[in-house]
Amino acid sequence: MASVTFDKVTKRFDSGLPAVNDLNLVVPDKEFLVLVGPSGSGKSTALRLLAGLEEITEGRIFIGDRLVNNIPPKDRDIAMVFQSYALYPHMTVYDNMAFGLTLRKLPKEEIRRRVDEAARILGIEGFLKRKPRALSGGQRQRVALGRAIVRDPAVFLFDEPLSNLDAKLRVQTRAEISKLHLRLGTTFIYVTHDQVEAMTMATRIVVMNQGTIQQVGTPQELYDRPRNLFVAGFIGSPAMNFFDGTVVQEEGALAIDTGSFKLPVAKEKEKQLSAYLGGKVTLGIRPENIHSADFTPMGIRSEIVEGEVEVTESLGNEEILYLSRDGKQFLARVDPRTDARPGQTIRVAMDFERLHTFDPERGESIGLPATEEKVEREAEAASP
Repeated sequence: MASVTFDKVTKRFDSGLPAVNDLNLVVPDKEFLVLVGPSGSGKSTALRLLAGLEEITEGRIFIGDRLVNNIPPKDRDIAMVFQSYALYPHMTVYDNMAFGLTLRKLPKEEIRRRVDEAARILGIEGFLKRKPRALSGGQRQRVALGRAIVRDPAVFLFDEPLSNLDAKLRVQTRAEISKLHLRLGTTFIYVTHDQVEAMTMATRIVVMNQGTIQQVGTPQELYDRPRNLFVAGFIGSPAMNFFDGTVVQEEGALAIDTGSFKLPVAKEKEKQLSAYLGGKVTLGIRPENIHSADFTPMGIRSEIVEGEVEVTESLGNEEILYLSRDGKQFLARVDPRTDARPGQTIRVAMDFERLHTFDPERGESIGLPATEEKVEREAEAASP
């Protein structure tokens, strides 16, 4: 078992632009860390640098206390699961899983023990004599996982392993990978562009964009306290709504005026926003914090706003409404009993205690939470 440390790691390709830029990150032993971001954010490059499949331009990578910059991939004590299953089509499932151990010249009895144990963990004991063409996509992915498990590595690396599966299989397999992490008690580092995968699987999430870390935290921390506009818009499905606003004062209290509606500022946030009085801010509110006025949950403090319904999406347990007001579109996630139809004007209740505010020029959240500062200090202190 081992921790992983990226110490000021940078990777430049021929263009000279950094694919990964000054990456500082500590992954404690046994953590399930997910790197998430859009295409080109540097998350897969960071994983490949750790695996030794790309050369580091600057910086250091440690696995445990061992500097691995110049150590070949086969000697780094890692196992990697790729997006493509990369199974040998002419070999049986057993031989595919055993291949790496055979190259290492382990005794046949030890190889069989490891393969049988991995097959039992993954529920593929009955497929060991089959060839990959006789397996479904989900079964092939389990074989790829088994091939990694038998190596008994210090660190497991996953590069978008569920992308080739259909929606139902993705849900099933991500649950299996989470259970596998709990069972093995090993460090998992997982790359995905799917923020739902990240939120449901991770102990901590690293949000990346353009080669840099935007925020590190637990799924709930990133959801409740996004550090900047990028994280706020990336984490959450559907994405957060944003409005341009001005901080105003009315009857001794602060409010945010978007030009179309005004939302009061909760008392606990007035101190942070007082410096912006008369100035511009970006207002963010998640669709799930906008309710049908007729079915507003008990105990929330809300402001009623009207909007014209453009599109409705019924999901059975909820209704997604695409609304517009004065040419500005926003989404609401409402009770399925809401009787809304395209073309109607309806009243929605915006929970103003759940508002997020950002500096429009810097894009940063107004008032960095103390928890984020604590995470950054701990990461710096843990670096070798």
